[in-house]
Amino acid sequence: MVSAGLEIMGLSLCVIGSLLVMVACGLPTWKVTAFIEANIVVAQTIWDGLWMTCVVQSTGQMQCKVHDSVLALTHDLQAARALTIISSVMGVLGLMVVIAGAQCTNCIRAEYVKARVVNAGGVICIISGLFVLVPLCWMANTIISDFYNPQVPSSKKREIGPALYIGWAAAVLLLIGGSLLCCSCPSSGNSGYSVKYAPTQRATQNGDYDKRNYV
Repeated sequence: MVSAGLEIMGLSLCVIGSLLVMVACGLPTWKVTAFIEANIVVAQTIWDGLWMTCVVQSTGQMQCKVHDSVLALTHDLQAARALTIISSVMGVLGLMVVIAGAQCTNCIRAEYVKARVVNAGGVICIISGLFVLVPLCWMANTIISDFYNPQVPSSKKREIGPALYIGWAAAVLLLIGGSLLCCSCPSSGNSGYSVKYAPTQRATQNGDYDKRNYV
């Protein structure tokens, strides 16, 4: 019963984490404009994402442009693209493995094998969380380094966007959910009771049972 509860909780966390990874991957708010000048009234706000750059006017209008060339991107953006996609694919794969070995499904009959399959799915989810955690930390480190670098113009400086926080939340959910799935233990096949059957009693020649049978 405890094992089933851990599987349900771990599976739920991994589902939410995988969805958040996909959301963070598609959002254009990985980097946002930093307002550090004396005049805080600006005409536009710039968002930089993995796939596009958006400019939001003060009137509320927004224009987005997809990145023309992958090779023209910085190394952190290129790595973030690859690792977030790999994390999303591995997250979906891990969920499929967990569902195949879950106690509420009949894809696999043997309880011991089902538990091992769930453990394997948990490991895949943990790896998925690590894959998305690497580009998030790399991107945050780049943003902070450029922010405090005096050689970078103020117009080029950026702040950490909401997509990074969503990605960090997704990584935490995947790591916790995968750890819970790894704690699922196979049910013991032995019931703990040993049944011993007495040998068949034989009658004597005069039709009575041997007295040794009653000892």
